[in-house]
Formats: sequence, structure tokens, C-alpha cells
Amino acid sequence: MTFKDLHHQAAPLLLAAAGGSPDGGRASRQATQALAQKLRSAPFHLSADIEDGYGDDPERVAEYAAGLGVDGVNIEDSTDERLIEPALHAAKIAAIKRTSPDLFVNARIDTYWLGERATVEETLARATAYVAAGADGIFIPGATDPTELHDLVNGIAAPVNTLVHPTLTMAELARLGVRRISTGSLPYRAAMDAAVRAATDVRDGGTPPAATPYPVMQERLLRHQRAERKD
Repeated sequence: MTFKDLHHQAAPLLLAAAGGSPDGGRASRQATQALAQKLRSAPFHLSADIEDGYGDDPERVAEYAAGLGVDGVNIEDSTDERLIEPALHAAKIAAIKRTSPDLFVNARIDTYWLGERATVEETLARATAYVAAGADGIFIPGATDPTELHDLVNGIAAPVNTLVHPTLTMAELARLGVRRISTGSLPYRAAMDAAVRAATDVRDGGTPPAATPYPVMQERLLRHQRAERKD
């Protein structure tokens, strides 16, 4: 699998929110597993975001990742909004690659995301350890300064993944050497905003917003259901 392939990622925030829980805290373990099982027969590469692996034991994390049946995983080096030691995260990555050599491991570094040890030096040190452990890609959400991104991309011996950002276009990120751009929770948050606006417009006597007709949405779901049954 390469970074040119199409990836769809199961986002823990959406899954946790669907069950009434906030993001993080390992609340989405079972929901992620269930969604991966439903989607893994779809005609695209599927990457699952598994938070911190939902555990501290590298072998248990590797077993969980292998059981998802997906093409790749995104695993972050923080737990409960705090960075974990890079040696532990590297051990999780190594265990995953030993168990599932063909699984694409996107190692997420949360230094910038959490504003904790958010320096190029710390981030590069973590990235170096994760690549040595077998990570196929490095994800650095929250890094948005072009100079720092340039230094990070050029100092990491693996493709670098970032989040979309309103001050950086895809073309600019590409020029900096970024190989993968994620939307993260943006579509979910935008959808929630749109749902609230629609309800508010109706309440206040406004015109309901334009939307895909119900029969079209229903047909899409029916097509997906038929495809699942064939598999």
C-alpha cells in the first residue's frame, strides 16, 4: 500500500461521540472493531485509527490491530491527553509489525497536538525511534509552521502526514514534502454544525437547507448492504 492509494479512516471521535463519550480514554475500542469488520470488504483501502492501541501491553495492542482485518492503523503516542514515553510507543509499533508485517503503521506524534514538548528536536527524536521500530509513516497533527514542517519532513526517513489547516493549502503542503493530508474530525464537526443550523433554521421559520434527496441516500445504503451480502 502506498500513499497514492485511497484510504478511508474510522475516526474514534465520531465513534465515541455516537455512544455519548468524548474522544480518547479508550472508549471506542469495540466500536472501532465493529466498524472495521463492516467496512473491510469495501472496494478501498481501509485504515483504522486505534488511539494509543487501547492498552499498554504491546503484544495485546498487536493482537488487537491484527484482528481488525484492515490495511493500516493510525496509533498515537499519547494516552488521556498526555504524551507517553517514546520507548513504549516504539514497542507497540514493533509488536504490530512483528505480528502483521504487511499492515501499514502510521505512527502519530502528539507533541504539537497537545502542546507538550512541542519542538522540532523532540518530534524528530520520537519519529526516529518509531521509524526504527518499523513505522511506515509519521503523522504530526498540529504542526503548521512552514519552517518547522520543512525541517520535520526533511529529518524523517518516512512519509509525513499532517492535518488540513486553513492557512496551508494542499499545494503548499505538497511543496513542503508532506505526503499524506488527513481531515481528522473536520467532516464530523462540520456535519454537526450543519445539523444544528438546519434545526435552528426550521425552528426560527427559515428555509430548510438543500440536501441530498432521501431516496438517493436510501439507495446508497441499499447498494452497500447488497455488496456486503455478496461478500
